[in-house]
Amino acid sequence: LVEVQLLESKTYHALSNLPKARAALTSARTTANSIYVPPKVQAQLDLQSGILHASEEKDFKTAFSYFFEAFEGFDSVEDPMAILALKYMLMSKVMLNLPDEVTNLVSGKLALKHAGPELEAMKAVALSAKNRSLSDFQAALRKYKVELEDDLIVSKHLDSLYNSMLEQNLCRIIEPYSKVQVDFVAGKIGLPKPEVEKKLSQMILDKKFLGILDQETGVLIIFTSESRDKTFDDVIETISAMNLVVDRLYQSAQKLT
Repeated sequence: LVEVQLLESKTYHALSNLPKARAALTSARTTANSIYVPPKVQAQLDLQSGILHASEEKDFKTAFSYFFEAFEGFDSVEDPMAILALKYMLMSKVMLNLPDEVTNLVSGKLALKHAGPELEAMKAVALSAKNRSLSDFQAALRKYKVELEDDLIVSKHLDSLYNSMLEQNLCRIIEPYSKVQVDFVAGKIGLPKPEVEKKLSQMILDKKFLGILDQETGVLIIFTSESRDKTFDDVIETISAMNLVVDRLYQSAQKLT
């Protein structure tokens, strides 16, 4: 029954129905608590828990804990799934913006016996994240396509990481300017102009910065966010107070007449 409920959770997750995936996993864990569960099945439950925490809540800290438990479970019975759990552990560290810890984990005693392309792929991604290099990131995706892009769990989160790195790099490039050619920005970041234009438009709509994109001239115009002048607030407050005084005087005059 536990394995059936676990399979149900995996199926719903593949269909992007995260609430039902979590409900099925909760049922599986409840059932597992009342019976003896082999280490391999327990490790599969922990692995699925980590995947759901990473997918649904973006809680990579908790996800890492589950992936670690899964890794230890798989490793104790020498199951090849251990390498997958370890890869997801490294992915969690990258998504937590802790790329330096990836090197420490990979050089650890437990990880050394699982050395291979899966770990090398995550090391390459961690290094590109540390250097904030989009070109290195894309090179890693091309070199380790099977280990990264063909793994749906990793691929989904790396898309998010790439978008975050791209936005940070674009903001850093345009920061000194009030007007800048999109061709210049594309050249500095090393990406095709249409892709840069699309991303800048999305960032403007998402209010990542204030500006407009003049597609006719190919110029990005950036506005500075001006601080609110308190003088206007003071004037409005003074007028409101004067209005109250005039009303009181009018009421007093009415009583006299």
